[in-house]
This record gives sequence, C-alpha cells and structure tokens, in this order.
Amino acid sequence: MSTQTRTGLVLAAGSAARDGLDVVITPESAGWAFSGLAVLTLAPGEQRTWSTGDAETLVLPLAGSCTVTCGEETITIAGRRDVFSGPTDFVYVPRDADVTVVSEAGGRFALPSACCERRLAFRHQPADRVPVELRGAGQSSRQVNNFCTPGAFEAEALIACEVLTPGGNWSSYPPHKHDEKTETESVLEEIYYFEVEPGPAGPGIAYQRVYGSAANDVDVLAEVGTGDAVLIPHGWHGPSMAAPGYDLYYLNVMAGPGEERAWRVCDDPAHGWVRDTWVDQEIDPRLPFGRVGEDA
Repeated sequence: MSTQTRTGLVLAAGSAARDGLDVVITPESAGWAFSGLAVLTLAPGEQRTWSTGDAETLVLPLAGSCTVTCGEETITIAGRRDVFSGPTDFVYVPRDADVTVVSEAGGRFALPSACCERRLAFRHQPADRVPVELRGAGQSSRQVNNFCTPGAFEAEALIACEVLTPGGNWSSYPPHKHDEKTETESVLEEIYYFEVEPGPAGPGIAYQRVYGSAANDVDVLAEVGTGDAVLIPHGWHGPSMAAPGYDLYYLNVMAGPGEERAWRVCDDPAHGWVRDTWVDQEIDPRLPFGRVGEDA
C-alpha cells in the first residue's frame, strides 16, 4: 500500500479507531505536540459527551446534522448531505469544556483540534460565511473550503480547510512544505483525512505522496480511500491524486508552535515552475462542488 521509511504515517481506515470513534489522532499518538483529529459516527438519536481538555475543537459535519451543547448553551448545526455537497456550518468548542453532540437522524462528524493556551467563546459559523476558493487550473484544478483558516475564522492555534479534487486531477500540487520558521514558511504539523466518492462497482481510490530530504526520514506513496488518514510531521507533501472517475475529498488539520497563527508554505523548487503553466488554462468546469442552491 505504501513505501515509508518512517512507520505509522499512513493510518488505514479503522486502524486508528478507539473508544467508539472511527478515528482518533492525538498529539501523543502522532508523536508531535499540537494537531489532533477524531471522527465520530452517531446512530439516529445517539449522543456523545467528552471533555476538550487543553485543545480547542470544531464539530464539523461530514454527513448529517446535530446539536452541540457546551455548558448551558446549545447550538444546532444544519450540516450537509455529504462532503461533496458544499461547505457546511460548524461549531467551535473551546478548551477546558464539556461538550455533548446529539444527532436526531444520525451522521458522521469530524472533530479537528489543536492544543492551545487561550480559551475563546463557544460559537457557530454559518455555511455562507465559509470562503470557497478555486485553485490551480486544468488538471490541477481543485476547490478549497477555507472554513477555519487565518482571516476566515478566529481560533487560537487551529488551522483547517477542506480540499475537493475532481476525478483525474491533482491537488496539493506543486508539492510544498511548512516545517521551518522563515519569512515565507511556518512550522505546522498536518493531518490529511480522506474520503473518496465511490464508483458503481465499489469504493473509490486516490493516492498521496509525502517525501523529504537527507535531513528527514519521510517517504510515503500511499493508496488512500474513505476513512484513511496520513500524518505529515515534516517534509514535502503532494501531489494528492484523484484517480479518474473518483472525486477526492480531504480534510487538512494543522497547528504548530508559532506565536502567530499563520499558514505559510514553500513550494518544492524542483516543481514550482508548474504554476506558470496554469496561466493559459481554464479552471475545471466541474468545479465548484456544491453549487449555490443545492440541498444539503
């Protein structure tokens, strides 16, 4: 499935399940200090209660709707049909909080998190306030839902976005990294969580590349599908490759030690020239996913 000189970076679906959660990635399990992710599936009428501890956390519907209670306040999340239906509303839950999520009809919910110091307010972000960006061109066209990026939503440390790539296209390309503190780069630990639209005969497939240099030990080329995750402690990452016929979604979760909450990246100089080829190409007409007026 993958080639890697550092083990444990590719987490196949189910391999990181724990305590009734589909995915549990903590700073401790990842071997770093800040970024985390859980994925929760609730049956109709089911609820889940937990404490956020030292990590700010989002409740982000992947499919379905829910209510979220923190202290004496309850917020309803309208949610969406699936990850290809467009951006969703979500809820921010602060550190040091007890939270309960209930889903009347059932659903799946991503819980991206980041260890932080400051305690912000419990609050709701509507879907229509999520900036949608179309990046690249031609077969490098992709959509980015910048729901929790700097400038789009206030958080203490957490940076998160969704990337949707039409079948046959490449995203996270040119390959880039963010593992050094410079004027053009910030240090961020990153999690990729994948979902792939199935085909008529079975599950869809995609591929993820992560690689390093003589200075580190990352070397991953993995086939990925729905429920898989890849950890990126450092090194170049990309491309994320959507196989023809299968649209690709991934959730990016990032956090790091910087005093400034910033997402700065550096292209691999061997491949950065590819950006220049986009000038005369159109954006893939299959974008955006989840057009205005489409039902959630």
